[in-house]
This record gives sequence, structure tokens and C-alpha cells, in this order.
Amino acid sequence: MSDALSEDGSDINHDDSQEDVMTPAELIAKLEEAWLNEKFSPELLENKSEVVECVMEQLTHMEANLQRVKKGDTKASIHRMEIDRIRFVLSSFLRSRLQKIEKFFPHVLEREKSRGEGDPSLLSPEEFAFAKEYYANTETYLKAIALKRMPPNLQTVDMLKAVPEPCLDSFVFLRVKERQENILVEPETDDQREYVVDLEEGSQHLMRYRTIAPLVSSGAVQLI
Repeated sequence: MSDALSEDGSDINHDDSQEDVMTPAELIAKLEEAWLNEKFSPELLENKSEVVECVMEQLTHMEANLQRVKKGDTKASIHRMEIDRIRFVLSSFLRSRLQKIEKFFPHVLEREKSRGEGDPSLLSPEEFAFAKEYYANTETYLKAIALKRMPPNLQTVDMLKAVPEPCLDSFVFLRVKERQENILVEPETDDQREYVVDLEEGSQHLMRYRTIAPLVSSGAVQLI
């Protein structure tokens, strides 16, 4: 299991000369981190298709090992509980992503379309296909139910304007993993001024998501 990358190139390690091999424990920790970030972030985050694939392979391996354990062995029930826990985290992570795709589908597709060459992919190939199909089905439904009964000049709809964008100004709890200096915090009211803060490693904060969104993407902070 490695942190270097997948065939679609969506999560390529910056150091091509060295491949970071993860232990099963590190892999599960990476999944849990991605799960919490996705769960508490107001927007859809970068896809973690390699982590998902590696976890699924690990689950298959764990299931195979479980078959070799003697019936009645206490280890079997403990391993089964761990497998179920990992499956729950993985399912919850994927479900959170699908819910955001359904909620913000035109904006998600627009972001994916406008990302620069070499930028990490927002969607996995399967999620991209789902988002496009959801967009097409929504348009078809609107035309069949409402738009065809409207005056000709009102029979089109701009999905980007019709569907609300993620609220990046919502507040989130976070834990700092790597010390950050000179983080610019925007004022919350008109009578306040913007100010700069340092985030110490291990400290916890309640901050506007927009302010720390780049730090979530880089892995410098963890949403909690």
C-alpha cells in the first residue's frame, strides 16, 4: 500500500524518487482523517480514491485472515468488530461525498472542469460519472415537470444560479497538526479589523472555514 500514486494520476507524490509505504494502521488513520475532514467541511474536498482502494484491499485481506481463525477464538470477534468499524468509516466517508455531490452538483462539475492541469482531481472517475448523470437527470426532470409548461423565454434554467453554493463562511472546529504562522483572519463585523494569528501545533480552534481551507487541503490542520 503506498502513498505514491494511482493510475489516474489524481494523487501523485511530489517526490517521484521515493515511495512512501504505509502500514495498515497508517492507512486506516489516513482514512479516518479524510472522513472527518469530509464530514465537517462545507465543501467537497479532493478525492481520496487511492486511500479508498487500499482500504478495500486491506479489508479483503483481513476477511481472508479471519477465515483462518479457529471458531470460538476470542480473536475472531475482535477482528470482526474492527472490520465492521472500518467498513462503517469507509461507507460514511463515501456517503458524505455523494451527498455533497447531489447538493452542489453544478458547482462541483464546474470546479472539476476549471481545475488547472496538474491540480489534484476533485472527483474520482466514478464520482464524475455520477455527477454528470445526476445533472442530466435533474435537467430532464425539471423540463418534464415544470419548464415545458412555462413561457418560451422561461424554459431554460441556469443550474449554477439555481443551486446554492457551499457556505465557505461557516465555522468549523480544527486541530493544528503543523505550526502555522501569520494566518490572516477576516473581520466578522464591520467595526472589526482583520488580524493575524499563529496556530500552534496541537492547539484547537473554532474558525471560519474559508480562512483555513488551504490548510485542510495541505494536511496542516484536521477538522474535528
